[in-house]
Amino acid sequence: MNQAVKKLSLAESSDKHWLYEKSVQDVEVEVELLTTTYEAVRGKKPLSLREDFCGTANLCREWIQSDNKRSAIGVDIEPSVLEWGKINHMTKLSSEEKLRLKLIEGDVLSSDTEKVDINVAMNFSYWLFKTRKSLKEYFIQAKKHIKDDGLFILDCFGGSESFEVLKEKTKHKGFTYVWHQAKYNPINADYTCHIHFKFPDGSKMKKAFTYEWRLWTLPEIQEILLEAGFSKVDVYWEDEDKKGNGLGTYNATKVGLPDAGWVTYLVAQI
Repeated sequence: MNQAVKKLSLAESSDKHWLYEKSVQDVEVEVELLTTTYEAVRGKKPLSLREDFCGTANLCREWIQSDNKRSAIGVDIEPSVLEWGKINHMTKLSSEEKLRLKLIEGDVLSSDTEKVDINVAMNFSYWLFKTRKSLKEYFIQAKKHIKDDGLFILDCFGGSESFEVLKEKTKHKGFTYVWHQAKYNPINADYTCHIHFKFPDGSKMKKAFTYEWRLWTLPEIQEILLEAGFSKVDVYWEDEDKKGNGLGTYNATKVGLPDAGWVTYLVAQI
């Protein structure tokens, strides 16, 4: 007599990398942001991109598909996530597009490549460097990989809520994304965060992703970028309407708003 086949829960049958891309990333918006920022600063269209901590290389894929003259380099130390990107993104590219995308399994501190118009570190990935010395070392390496008129662009989040232990839930079609700030040590700024996913059938994917970071502040990051040899660092703050709602556009400013939670970008020039 055949045993009944156990039906997998939604959590068991779901792909965490797919969930991450749907809930955390908006690569079309990111490519537009990178393009408009570079054009505003340099007066021309950027064509080459290097993405440090590229993960599944979804941004790299969007970059090369946004313009047939664009090339991208993705660097990540984790082979399994790169393999996922190759299977789920690179296999869908044309032969010509594949020639313009290079994925490197390696440490961002030692993976030297040709210089590009824009080097990026997104999703706060550089926070894994927990000391000023190690973060400066990374910034020096990032500087080596941009052209003389290139830009180094990275994101940052903060606000009073960033120092708290909390869970923030966001509903998406078919699942709920949970951002969990699990631990924060104010003495050394050690910061542990998780991403969980919840599903309509009641199942959960706990700790789909875990991050052991330092919670860096904007002044610290700007200071270290300058110490690493960048000549100028601008903070791009999100524009808001009269009700305080974010508009999704960013402009360089010297004064930010003391919101409970914010995401901003830093743009560094040689």
